[in-house]
Amino acid sequence: MSERFDVVVIGAGPAGYTAAIRAAQLGLKVACVDDWRDTQGGPVLGGTCLNAGCIPSKALLETSELYLLARDHGPAHGLRFKELSLDLTAMMAHKDKVVSELTRGIATLFKANGVTWIPGHGKLLAKNIVEVSGQSAQQLQAEHVILASGSTPVNLKSAPFDGQRIVDSQSALAFKDVPQRLGVIGAGVVGLELGSVWRRLGAEVVLLEAQENFLSMADEQVAREALKQFTAEGLDIRLGARVLHSQVEKNAVTVRYQDKDGENEESVERLIVAVGRRPNTDGLFAAETGLLLDEWGFVHVDEHCRTNLPNIYAVGDVVRGPMLAHKGMDEGVMVAERIAGHSTTVNYDLVPSVIYTQPEIAWVGKTEQTLKSTGESYRAGVFPFAANGRAKAMGEASGFVKILADARTDRVRGVHMVGPVCSELIAAAGLAMSFGASSEDIMLTMFAHPTLSEAFHESALAVAGRAIHLAQPRHPKT
Repeated sequence: MSERFDVVVIGAGPAGYTAAIRAAQLGLKVACVDDWRDTQGGPVLGGTCLNAGCIPSKALLETSELYLLARDHGPAHGLRFKELSLDLTAMMAHKDKVVSELTRGIATLFKANGVTWIPGHGKLLAKNIVEVSGQSAQQLQAEHVILASGSTPVNLKSAPFDGQRIVDSQSALAFKDVPQRLGVIGAGVVGLELGSVWRRLGAEVVLLEAQENFLSMADEQVAREALKQFTAEGLDIRLGARVLHSQVEKNAVTVRYQDKDGENEESVERLIVAVGRRPNTDGLFAAETGLLLDEWGFVHVDEHCRTNLPNIYAVGDVVRGPMLAHKGMDEGVMVAERIAGHSTTVNYDLVPSVIYTQPEIAWVGKTEQTLKSTGESYRAGVFPFAANGRAKAMGEASGFVKILADARTDRVRGVHMVGPVCSELIAAAGLAMSFGASSEDIMLTMFAHPTLSEAFHESALAVAGRAIHLAQPRHPKT
């Protein structure tokens, strides 16, 4: 006889494990089924984000940035090293240690909250039954089921993965040596972050992006500044470059692509394919359940992540919206609380986005081009980090903070940043916007000096032409 649970979660990535923990906190009997395995083949929690995405990539980005600072920028700060060398094995060991500590932490949280962890592949059957295949083969009876199976990298026909020379983002986090010449298909978030890691460590990096516009989802002014900075760092970003074919030959990959000048070829030691991810819905449910997917393979849900089936929910990368861990985590909490009778919602208008490059890029809310396209009247305030004392002291004074405020109500509609530590600064913008703040509210808030956050304050002042540390046209009435 199958064991009964109030909630069964399929998937233990950020969306799934957060949903499981929150449901257990609310007094529900919860099981979480997940089939992720570590490099030794053992079951492990955390999904792609902790094991092969967000966390390991940030560990490598952090370490590679330290290496770059010591190698290229140390002398400007009066730091001279007689002998600086790269120990890639130690760098990877540090990354693996961080990942291991965090995944073990989730297991501890499951135990502390009474969540039953069941390793194996979960599949939704009719009548809210979850079939678990693998070492823990069994069937679970659930009152509610939360689908949180995540996503996997898209495999291009023109550059199929071989696991050695042509790889996905996961394999690109575990190279055993620094490639002399690295190719990356896709200059989006993942491509830029991975390209940055290996460029800092000494690789020549060529990024081939099919779109004509760089970072089309970001504010255009931010994207232009970022492209300028990345180019200065040595990233060779080629826009409008559509890959036609790739061929592995001995120790190299030949990539043929087409741009406005016709067909071209590049030879690289390794090729990373980073053109997006697809939802893991294959094998997630039995056909007789009648679960609805959209044309892209995402589970169809409403604004509260309810599917077309009673008591069946879906969250995270497997549903519409940006494939971001924090978005999935908020959805997991929302669903758990709604199952427990609360009326929680997710504000999808205020999902922050971050690219952890150098400089960092972050934004929340509307872009300037979106406001223009919808005919909304707005005012913009821009403040450069070049005029910020803390950024100058850090030697990281490129970029700016930009605030877009409604011309009539002054309510902040969007905040966009490119520069140092913007991944942290954007939280202040999200908090302000969640309370419906105006640019004047931010102006009247005191910020510590000297801090990078002052650039956020001054950009709010700049909306009204009142920035203190920036020469602006005078506005007598303000």
